[in-house]
This record gives sequence, structure tokens and C-alpha cells, in this order.
Amino acid sequence: MHKPLRIAAVTAACAVAAGALYGAGAATAGQSTANSTHEPYNIGLLVKDIDTYYGTALDANGVYQASPTSPYAKDLASLDKAARKYIDQAARKAHHKREKPAVVFDIDDTLLLSLDYEKRYNYTYNSATWAAYVNKADRPAVFGSPELVRYAEKKGVEVFYNSGLSEAQRTAAVENLKKIGADVNLDAGHMFLKDTANPPSYLSGCATAGTWTCTTVQYKSGTRKHIEKDLGYEIIANFGDQYSDLDGGYADKTYKLPNPTYFVS
Repeated sequence: MHKPLRIAAVTAACAVAAGALYGAGAATAGQSTANSTHEPYNIGLLVKDIDTYYGTALDANGVYQASPTSPYAKDLASLDKAARKYIDQAARKAHHKREKPAVVFDIDDTLLLSLDYEKRYNYTYNSATWAAYVNKADRPAVFGSPELVRYAEKKGVEVFYNSGLSEAQRTAAVENLKKIGADVNLDAGHMFLKDTANPPSYLSGCATAGTWTCTTVQYKSGTRKHIEKDLGYEIIANFGDQYSDLDGGYADKTYKLPNPTYFVS
């Protein structure tokens, strides 16, 4: 996961302070950024608002966890309920039309929660500390997400993963997803990770061997296009915590999960 615009977390989290709910539905590119001349929201108060939103607390092992009774958990529960209803309807419709329905999930903060990393490093990003954190393969689940993965599989929907994690982090990602109970289609044909050294041919417009210029939107939408056009699936739903996980088309419906801690363009 590359986080070039971590400072934008300040703006993203202000929505939490204002009591805004993140919900299901089409994502837009219209999320505001800090480009006004008025005084920004105080960062100390913002961190407190983030903690309140997650219900952040240290567990017995000294790990920062989100509370299952927090506003964050309640927002996820609402999204999960709507997504299950939609998947059920869309899957039945697709099967009736003899299509192959699929869902696509981002991984970081869509399936695996990185709140402990964000708290410990004060909402900053360092590639070395992030890699070490990912490779521990011990992140907790985002509330409800593993169950949603299994629900989609139960409804006859093919599950794919489309992540900004690197190819070198595949083993850790698979191990961590198994730990949280999202043990569905974790093979290389269903889990797409960023391979900048040997990019796939379907990203040839922005990546060739040894050269990677793809934006997050180009990479993720290009992968979804591959799933639809080359593999023959109809993506009925795409789930992510960033707008860049969702923009670019090739999904019938998008679901934006809440994440006030960072912003990836």
C-alpha cells in the first residue's frame, strides 16, 4: 500500500467529526481536500475524533483495536446489511442471465484493519515499518468483511481481491486472510497484487517490465477490466476503503468502507 497523500487524512476524517456516515453506493471523485484558506481543523482534536469513531482501545496484548460497539462498527454493519441484500439480488439476476457474477475486495482496511499501525506511527507512513507490519500477518478483520466474503461465495459469486500490496507481500496477505476467516479463492488467479517488476500485459498502457507509471485508479480499474473482459466475469460489486479503489468503472455497484486515517489518490 502506497500512501502519498497521508496529510489528506485530516480532511477525510473531518467528515467523522461532522457526524457524516460513510455508506454504500457509487463512489465519486468529489471528496474534498485541504485547499481552502480558512484555518484547518485542529489535528489534536481530529485524532481524538478518530479514536472516538473507532472506539480505539489497547487490548491485553497492547494492540490498538476498534470497538465492536463503535460508530465505525455501526457504519460497517449498515453497509454490510445493504451489501448482502444487493449481492443476493444481483447474483440471482446474473445467474438467470447465465452470467458469471463476481465481487472484488480491496484488502488493506477493507478486509484487514491497520488501525494499530496508524496509531503507533501517528498516522504517518514509512515503507520499512509498513512492510514489517504487513509481514507479521496478524492484523484483525475489518468488522463483517470476512463474513461478507463467505456470503458472496455461498451465493455462487466468484470472489476476487484487488490490492495495492506488493507481490512480495503475497504470502503474508494470504496467511492473514486465512487467520480472519476470509479463506476464499486466495490463489494467484483470484488475488491480484501489485507487481512493478513484472507487470501483467493487461496493464501495458501504464506499465511494462521495469517501468511502472500506473496510478492507483489505472491499476485497479485495469485489473477489474481484465476480470470482466479477459476472464469473462460480471463484477456486480466492488468494495474498498479508498475512492481510488472504486473509480474507473468495471463494476455494477461500488461500496466505500469508512477510513478516516489516510487517503490514497
